[in-house]
Amino acid sequence: MSPKGRIQNKNAIVTGGGNGIGKAIAERFAKEGARVIITDCNRDDGEGVAAKSDTISFCYQDVTIEKDWQELIKFALEKFKKIDILVNNAAILATGTSQILEDTSLKQWRAIQAVNSEGVFLGCKYGVESMKKTGGSIINLSSIAGLIGSPHLVAYGASKGLVRQLTKSIAVHCGREGYRIRCNSIHPGIISTKMQDQVVALNGGDVNEKWKDRINLIPLGEAGTAEDIANGALFLASDEARHITGAELVIDGGMTII
Repeated sequence: MSPKGRIQNKNAIVTGGGNGIGKAIAERFAKEGARVIITDCNRDDGEGVAAKSDTISFCYQDVTIEKDWQELIKFALEKFKKIDILVNNAAILATGTSQILEDTSLKQWRAIQAVNSEGVFLGCKYGVESMKKTGGSIINLSSIAGLIGSPHLVAYGASKGLVRQLTKSIAVHCGREGYRIRCNSIHPGIISTKMQDQVVALNGGDVNEKWKDRINLIPLGEAGTAEDIANGALFLASDEARHITGAELVIDGGMTII
């Protein structure tokens, strides 16, 4: 880290920070000078990440429960006095069964929306409430599944489309109200994470061959990494992005341009 990091002395919350993209974002933020609270519903994962850093703390949270959000914000304000950055990253794929329309049950649909849609709504609601006097940056993790048709992931794609639209509405609202809160979305493509492994394993077949087929969809010829997404989040969290709000940062190796 340089003597002064790109988000030096800023205070951040990252949901779903126990593994994958959330973990990478939290660690990147910490390296660039931020104090970070990660949340997760897996206590072991969250505590494991926090144990490796002096500037990352862990708070247990189920993002679908409003009380958990209220307690998280209270904890963060008591610890930091103010919140500068909120990353709504926590999400599920829920691939117990196929997500082709005819195969998707109402129970599966609701489970995905509860985490991916309602969890982000609650995060934005309480994030804005806590930041509107001091300003800040809210970053919502969507997906390219929220930009293009996703017939094999109908519930997941719908949830990520909601995140995209919600982000824009909040960006306009906060701008017009003079809150000095920027709200942007990130749209990862094929990223090497456990969740992507779940996608590849859907509906059976040879996993290695299916991975090759997915890589062939990417103009740059390789899957992205969690660190690639963390770098994008760092930019949006920093003052370098001071005039950017309501934007969609697509990090997909070119998949959605062909």
